[in-house]
Amino acid sequence: MRYTWIDEFLMKKPGVTKDLQQDWNWIRYQIGGKMFAAVCMDDDNEPYYITLKLEPAEGDFLRKQYEDIIPGYYMNKTHWNSVKADGKVPDDILKDMLDKAYNIVLGSLSKKKQNEILEAAGADEYYTD
Repeated sequence: MRYTWIDEFLMKKPGVTKDLQQDWNWIRYQIGGKMFAAVCMDDDNEPYYITLKLEPAEGDFLRKQYEDIIPGYYMNKTHWNSVKADGKVPDDILKDMLDKAYNIVLGSLSKKKQNEILEAAGADEYYTD
């Protein structure tokens, strides 16, 4: 996989947890129990897609800009997008996409839950919309 920095990048965000969804062989990244990104692995445990949530218009725009971004693999094609793990999407673009995915899901939680997550992580503010 080209994007070897993903795990460290995502685990630094306040309140992020990860698990392995064994049936799918996906490493899922969650906030408040809701997935915002996943690394999808093949039968040899090699990553082949990074799947993440985006606003529909932004996902559509990015899919038109980069051939290595496709509608979400095994996910809702409107809200989810997948990036080829060995693709040519620049790191800064993928980091921005992951930041947005995190913020979308964090923002979907109740204000109380958002505050609990951020306070537990020692972050006064992180979410920006």
